[in-house]
Amino acid sequence: MGTTTWDRITDRDDPEYGRARYSIGAVSELSGLTRDTLRWYERIGLLDSVGRDHAGKRRFSERDLDWLALIGKLRRTGMTVADMIRYAELVRAGEATYPERLEMFRHTRADVVAQIAELRQTLAVLDCKIALYEGNADAADWRAVSVAQ
Repeated sequence: MGTTTWDRITDRDDPEYGRARYSIGAVSELSGLTRDTLRWYERIGLLDSVGRDHAGKRRFSERDLDWLALIGKLRRTGMTVADMIRYAELVRAGEATYPERLEMFRHTRADVVAQIAELRQTLAVLDCKIALYEGNADAADWRAVSVAQ
């Protein structure tokens, strides 16, 4: 997130960590996000303080890349963009927001655990259907499959 110290996980003492060096094209390739998505993230406040070169072109740092990686993980949890923006705001507000961030992550974790349970159940159903189509006469009825939590 530019020069902002946003989290101890990536707040390294190395001054090179925050140095703006990557073009938007390079970050697009490294992150798998489109240039438009990167611009949008900056516009909505999900990316903060993206550096600029002498020509006004965006330059991203290792810190920005780490932030994008974290945001990608949060997105895969099903966290909404609004919640990710709220998280970014909390990070920028400093350590006093740790309790709210903790609660946010505990809630997100509970959601992910529920998603994993649902996926396990779905996998068990798929396994039943595969066994059936492979000719296994003893394949379980997929409606009766239950996976222990």
